[in-house]
Amino acid sequence: MKLTIGWLYPKQMSTYGDRGNVLTIFKRCEWRNIKVDVLEIDLKERIDPKSIDFYFFGGGQDVAQVEVSNDLHKYKKEALFEAVKLKATIFSICGGYQLLGKYYKTFESSEIPGLGLLDAFTVAGDKRMIGNIMIEANSSIPEKNIVGFENHSGKTYLGKNAVALGRVVIGNGNNGEDRTEGAMQDNVIGCYLHGPVLAKNPKFADYLIEKALSRKNKDFKLKKLDDSLEKATHETAIERSHNP
Repeated sequence: MKLTIGWLYPKQMSTYGDRGNVLTIFKRCEWRNIKVDVLEIDLKERIDPKSIDFYFFGGGQDVAQVEVSNDLHKYKKEALFEAVKLKATIFSICGGYQLLGKYYKTFESSEIPGLGLLDAFTVAGDKRMIGNIMIEANSSIPEKNIVGFENHSGKTYLGKNAVALGRVVIGNGNNGEDRTEGAMQDNVIGCYLHGPVLAKNPKFADYLIEKALSRKNKDFKLKKLDDSLEKATHETAIERSHNP
């Protein structure tokens, strides 16, 4: 078994340690003797949707988002829609999450167009939502509580076709208003959880790996690992979220 990761815009969109999510997926596969290929997909580069199982799309600053938005629409939009049809998994954080929605409206009321893979939109807020965050995950996720660190001023609202990744227990989440955090639609998942989030939430990481590899074998299940250290890290992160 082999997992091919397409890492979207690693130079422009990889703030707050988001590259650690790629490393987490890589190591958790390696420990199970699953080969991993990581393809860094940069500006002006095309995608072969048949060859990639899992896409990672990290966060970035507003200036980078404008450049990346233009590139997505010119070079990658059709391939990413095809990838979703082919059951590839897309996981996105913060700026990447916003660009998978319909649009991001800036303070100047200009719109940075997103791809629309998620039925969601984002508007610039006047308050920075920053700090530890814990959510009660959607029932389809095996990790009961997902913990991370949020740092965003954009406020994201979900449409009827997307469901929340979870309900905010501690923190702000999508918009600081409706207690939702993240979005899920088809095989596309987005959230505001930095950290890197997958290193702190091993069951969530394994869920994404299984989801990605199941496009090759619908009955595929991962072998269990000794996650005693990861569980201790997860519990410490939960405790820290209660005591900011």
